[in-house]
Amino acid sequence: MTRKTLIAAAALLCAFGASAQTSINLGNYELSGNYTLATLGGLGLEASAVTYARDRGTLFFVGDEGPGVVEISLTGQALGSMAFNWAGTGSSNNDAEGLTYLGNGQLVVVDERPQIAYQFAYTAGGTVTLANQPRASVGSTAGNVGNVGTEGISFDARDGSFFSVKQDNPLELRGGGLTFSTSGGTSSMTTLFSGAQSLFGVNSFSDIQTLSPVDALVGTAAADNLLILSLDSRRLIEVTRSGQVLSSFDLSGVTTQAIEGVTIDEKGTIYLVAENAGTGSPNSRLFVLNTVAAVPEPESYALMLAGLGVIGWMARRRKVLPKAQPAVTSAGTGARSCG
Repeated sequence: MTRKTLIAAAALLCAFGASAQTSINLGNYELSGNYTLATLGGLGLEASAVTYARDRGTLFFVGDEGPGVVEISLTGQALGSMAFNWAGTGSSNNDAEGLTYLGNGQLVVVDERPQIAYQFAYTAGGTVTLANQPRASVGSTAGNVGNVGTEGISFDARDGSFFSVKQDNPLELRGGGLTFSTSGGTSSMTTLFSGAQSLFGVNSFSDIQTLSPVDALVGTAAADNLLILSLDSRRLIEVTRSGQVLSSFDLSGVTTQAIEGVTIDEKGTIYLVAENAGTGSPNSRLFVLNTVAAVPEPESYALMLAGLGVIGWMARRRKVLPKAQPAVTSAGTGARSCG
């Protein structure tokens, strides 16, 4: 191969090599979008959790005063909403802090203080009476734990398991199964890690997201990793299920608003929501993080490798052309260091 061809091959290996198999590497991400979320008469205020719906190509978010759930585009445009009726739940604050999407319009929302998760079907323009919905407890203790309870929940569609995080006193990362029932449901979730004042180098937990939805990570160790958001530390971290911190993203320069929710789509794009309360801003916001060099989808990776083979063949063919014949040339591409 020519020197330019070798450089191009090296660049591909750097971008899509072995490191992508064990970590999503948050150090390769940068802010790519910043969008205002409509207030919607209060439904869009104090955004505290967000989840991606792959079969709809949209996002859902809730506010921590619990008025309802809002569906938005990937750039923050409101597409619809559904109100929550908390009557009969016994909730003292209607504190919706955790949200995850199960598929086929089914969502799970978590009330922070009693740490109860409710499963419901989304209907745009409708109202859901949560007391009548299947539910299950996600906490390690029963009863109201105050304003330091469950802040996030994430569903792993590969095996139907859930992961949740408790905010503080103590911080907890929990995982396991949930069976939802209108009579109360059951939980096999256990506390995987706990810290009195800090854990994984951060001082609070605000949300959690599994990396299993990312297509480029399917079948790799990285698909088992978790994203954990910390409001107090203003940091997003990637951890393994054994508790090893692999990478992190500093959120302190993104906004002065409180970022409380995180989710990810099949392309590896990360979405964050920030509430408006206490910041002087009239609106919650959606922030988007993308890799500097996007993670390839599996079929794209195969095409790139096939393309390298064609380039190599052309380079070898060029060597045997008679000098009198013009050689086929192509523009070279720059290469980045694997660094």
